[in-house]
Amino acid sequence: MRLAPAQLQRQGMTGNVPYYGGRLTPWHINALSRPAPSASQVPPPRTKQDRARFALQQLLDAGILTPEEHAEYRSRVDS
Repeated sequence: MRLAPAQLQRQGMTGNVPYYGGRLTPWHINALSRPAPSASQVPPPRTKQDRARFALQQLLDAGILTPEEHAEYRSRVDS
C-alpha cells in the first residue's frame, strides 16, 4: 500500500482518505472509514458433522432457513 503525503489531500474528499490519483466511489470511502470486521471467537468445528451443524445453525440464525427446514436438514446430518 502506498501512503500519500498530507499535501496530496484534495478539497471535497470525504473523511481523511488521501488522494491517490484514482476515483473513489461512496462505497470505497465507506469501506475505508469502517474498521475491518473481526473473526468470530468460536473455534472452527473439527468433524464433517460438526461443520454441517455449525453451517446449518448459521443459516438458521441469518433467517435463511426456517425452523422446519433446519430440523429436516439437521435430522439428515445426524443420521
